Amino acid sequence: MGSVRKASAWLGLVEDSDERYYDDEYAEGAETGDAWVTDPRVRVASDSAQEEGRRIATVSPSCFRDARGIGELFREGVPVIVNLTSLEPADAKRVVDFAAGLTFGLRGSIDRVATRVFLLSPAHTQVVTGEAPSRVQDGFYNQS
Repeated sequence: MGSVRKASAWLGLVEDSDERYYDDEYAEGAETGDAWVTDPRVRVASDSAQEEGRRIATVSPSCFRDARGIGELFREGVPVIVNLTSLEPADAKRVVDFAAGLTFGLRGSIDRVATRVFLLSPAHTQVVTGEAPSRVQDGFYNQS
């Protein structure tokens, strides 16, 4: 791999095929419900939080096939943070379209947290932002 390609992969502009760890054997294990919890790309809060109903999952899919795990978690009522920074733009768009349909169908909401990072919130979840209420200003700060 050339130095320009390595630099592009490090910046996240292209996919680095040498670092892919997804294989077909793992896909066969995805049929069981426990496979998504043990997936290194999915993190769910501790067991005590699960018992109290306060769980949130973080998913970093490596291909569109991983969208199924997002859907399964969301159907269980778990808010899901989806990090699409490692996906190609075409696959990222497909995952966002899938997530938008999923949230619409289950009466949830989808919010953009950062560039290529989204929060899927079930219907019973309230999202509170840390932003101050916006003020209408005539110009820049301290200018009139």
